[in-house]
Amino acid sequence: MLNFFRKNEISVVAPATGVFEKLEKLSDPVFSKGMMGQGFAIDAKNETIVSPIDGFVSSIFPTKHALGIKTKSGIEILVHVGIDTVELNGEGFDIKVQEGQKVKAGDILMTINFVVFEKNHKTKDVIVVFPDYQDEIFIPKLEEVKQGQELFVLG
Repeated sequence: MLNFFRKNEISVVAPATGVFEKLEKLSDPVFSKGMMGQGFAIDAKNETIVSPIDGFVSSIFPTKHALGIKTKSGIEILVHVGIDTVELNGEGFDIKVQEGQKVKAGDILMTINFVVFEKNHKTKDVIVVFPDYQDEIFIPKLEEVKQGQELFVLG
């Protein structure tokens, strides 16, 4: 197929290897009820988290548990690691990018420390939401995904 048909489409890849989950399955109602927008989660089996899309890092939370990425076309996503991990106050997170930095899908954003998460009874869910995306996103039914695997296309 000719590539110009995909010009405005945005490929979304798995930020981690693990079990693919619908947001409704999460214990935090902010995500499970869709208050932060449409999206998905992956119960991570690896400690390296990569960018799900091409864009630039628009924000990094001071507690390192979440960051925003914005595409050239203005679509913003939030990559949020764990439930209630804000309570860790940055412990267990090693951010590998800076605000304003360009990233490609598959570039390393951060590493997380499973030992710290387990010691503090935190989930390893890597949650990706599209807070301002108005069109319905078709999120496929998947089970296991591999980091960098294309999950779906926006646009």
